[in-house]
Amino acid sequence: MAIVSLQNVTYKYPLTDAPVLKNINLQVNEGEFVAVIGPNGAGKSTLCYTVAGFVPHFFKGELMGAVEVAGAESSKSNLHEWVLNVGLAFQNPFNQISGAKYTVFEEIAFGLENIGVPREEMIQRVNDAMKLTGISELADRSPYSLSGGQQQRVALTSILVMHPKVLVLDEPTSQMDPIGTREVFGVIRTLAERGMTVIMAEHKVEWIANFADRVVALHEGQIIEDGKPQEALTSDVLAGKGFGISRYTSVARKAKEIGLWKKDKLPVTLEEAVEGFKNV
Repeated sequence: MAIVSLQNVTYKYPLTDAPVLKNINLQVNEGEFVAVIGPNGAGKSTLCYTVAGFVPHFFKGELMGAVEVAGAESSKSNLHEWVLNVGLAFQNPFNQISGAKYTVFEEIAFGLENIGVPREEMIQRVNDAMKLTGISELADRSPYSLSGGQQQRVALTSILVMHPKVLVLDEPTSQMDPIGTREVFGVIRTLAERGMTVIMAEHKVEWIANFADRVVALHEGQIIEDGKPQEALTSDVLAGKGFGISRYTSVARKAKEIGLWKKDKLPVTLEEAVEGFKNV
C-alpha cells in the first residue's frame, strides 16, 4: 500500500521561468527503501523537499499536482503538522543543528521537547536513537565540535528520535568515509525492515545496489527509470546522461563490447563483477 503518492507534480521555484520538477508520478509503499539518483541539477533535493512538505510551504513557488503522505495532502496541511509524519535530513548537517543546545544529547531531544514528550520517555527515546546510529559516546559533546560525518549522524538521529512514518534523506553520507557510509546504510536498511518508509537521494550507487529496494532516476526534473537496483543502475538509458555509474558496470560494459562479458546482466557491485569475470 502506497504511503507516499505524487501525482502529476510539477514545481517551479519563485522568480524562475522553468520548473525543476516536471510531471512527476511516484508511489512509494510502506516499508520501502527507495533511492533517488541523478546528475547535479536533476531535481533530487527538490523532490526530497516536496515529499517533506518544504515545497511549497517553506520555499513557496508554484506547485501543481497532488502530494500525499499517510493519507494527508500537502496543499491542505500545515508544515508543523506535516513534519510529524515526515522527517527530513538535509545534505549539509550544519544547516540542521539548532544552535540552541550545548550537547548532542540535548540537540537530539530538542524536537521531542517542542512537542511535549514526557521527560522519561524522551530520555529513553534519545538513548535508543543514539544507540541505533552508533553515537552514544558523543552524547556530552558539543554539536559544533564534531566532524562533518559525526554531525550527519546527529542530524539523522534527531530525525529518527521523532519516529516519523517516512524518512527523507538528502545525501546523508556525503561527508562520511566508507566505514561510516556502510554503517548508516545498514541502519537505514534496518529501519525499512522494521516498517519505516525511506526515500534517499544519493550518489553512491554501489551502496544503493546493496541496500535499496528500488531506484528512481531523475534527469532534468523527470523520472526516466524506476525499478529494481540491478536493473535501473545498469540501464543503457542512464549511461549517456551524466549519471554516476558503478566502476564495475563501466568495466563490464566495455568488456561486453569486445566479447569478454558473457552474462546477460551487467554488474553493479564488486561481488557481481567477480562472479561475471570468473571464467574470462
